Amino acid sequence: MNQVELVGRLGARVDDRELPSGDVITTFSVTVDRARTVAVDRGSSVTVDVIACVANGRRMAARAHRLEPGTPVRVRGVLRRRFWRGASGLQSSTEVHVLELDVAG
Repeated sequence: MNQVELVGRLGARVDDRELPSGDVITTFSVTVDRARTVAVDRGSSVTVDVIACVANGRRMAARAHRLEPGTPVRVRGVLRRRFWRGASGLQSSTEVHVLELDVAG
């Protein structure tokens, strides 16, 4: 089952892009604290992960733009991997396709 739930802080930028179809794609990031485990973090100074998120539709765009960077948020969605052909060949990215975005309380 492909379900993702993130609880973290809204990143610094929320960007919109209008597609030729007229659909709006909204991109933002969510910064989440890493669990401090010996197996993962031994000797590492990294304490957060920044997760790329993508949402469709004007309502979701409006919701994301109302929030200030650093606002605690809860994101629910699914993990997706996109592929495209760029100047250096086939490229990909993995991101959360957002279905719900709420202020975390």
